[in-house]
Amino acid sequence: MQFGIFSVGDVTQDPTTGRTLSEHERIKQMVEIAVHTEEVGMDVFATGEHHNPPFVPSSPTTMLGYVAAKTDKLILSTATTLITTNDPVKIAEDFAMLQHLADGRVDVMLGRGNTGPVYPWFGKDIRQGISLAIENYSLLHELWRKDVVDWEGRFRTPLNGFTSTPRPLDGVPPFVWHGSIRSPEIAEQAAYYGDGFFANNIFWPKEHYMRLIGLYRERFEYYGHGTADQAIVGLGGHVFMRKNSQDAVNEFRPYFDNAPVYGHGPSLEDFMAETPLTVGTPDQVIERTLKFREHFGDYQRQMFLVDHAGLPRKTVLDQIDLLGEHVIPVLRKEFAKDRPAAVPDAPTHQSLLAQRDTATVA
Repeated sequence: MQFGIFSVGDVTQDPTTGRTLSEHERIKQMVEIAVHTEEVGMDVFATGEHHNPPFVPSSPTTMLGYVAAKTDKLILSTATTLITTNDPVKIAEDFAMLQHLADGRVDVMLGRGNTGPVYPWFGKDIRQGISLAIENYSLLHELWRKDVVDWEGRFRTPLNGFTSTPRPLDGVPPFVWHGSIRSPEIAEQAAYYGDGFFANNIFWPKEHYMRLIGLYRERFEYYGHGTADQAIVGLGGHVFMRKNSQDAVNEFRPYFDNAPVYGHGPSLEDFMAETPLTVGTPDQVIERTLKFREHFGDYQRQMFLVDHAGLPRKTVLDQIDLLGEHVIPVLRKEFAKDRPAAVPDAPTHQSLLAQRDTATVA
């Protein structure tokens, strides 16, 4: 089971002080968060990709390459890389380069994004979002697995005798997670390729994600990649903790109320009741997170959002400390209990390389 931190990289005014970080300060803060994620013993750091204010991470591989030089074990990922508006050729090259720089500590989460205006900025039509995601990934999948590619599709110029460089490290492409909060077509796509499916369940009730993950598991088995319970599932979550639950609620409320992602809507209490957002003590976070397995089955990756909505640097680092010291050790132990032996761990470069070599020998 892998645990980690993901950041959407928003630059939001702290509603309690009125201070807003500069873009420079926020970018540096994200790097500090990533490094601290490794220091407390977590496994993964992921950055979002956005091209509009109030968000800053427009170039995820640049940031992750820098983080790679400052860490030793941390898996570097995205949350998400926009498969719809990025050229698949550039994705193939950027992430292969990152693989080499990070000695394989890389995977990628692909998604369509949730900001409509981004599409025309990159010459795309949001009404073709699903079709773009399907076609672009088909090309990306081929670019990473064939040394010479001849290809023609609807949304970009044809490729004739094209070789993407550098080639993936050891001939093994980064593991791909397909991220979605609402689209069954993306769950189907993940299942078809035998890739991972990431449900960032921070917005809607569990029943919604149970349907998406259930569809993915069913189709994963249908396509012959293994049994439904062997499908590779990742989950998101948003937490805020203090030793006393009411202190956590009182401190977090102004940040929630002004959050750019879901502020100015339902009350904090209603949102906690209807979604996996957990504001309280470390024990409450543990209890809530352990219930995810009851809803979604055994899964491979749990990511937490802790730095959203203008929270101060010290507060964010405190949250990571609480996760590392009080929450993650208990979750590792409890999630390992009664876990069927046939349920795989989350893929890593090393495990994919070993799998490739075993298949070659066979």
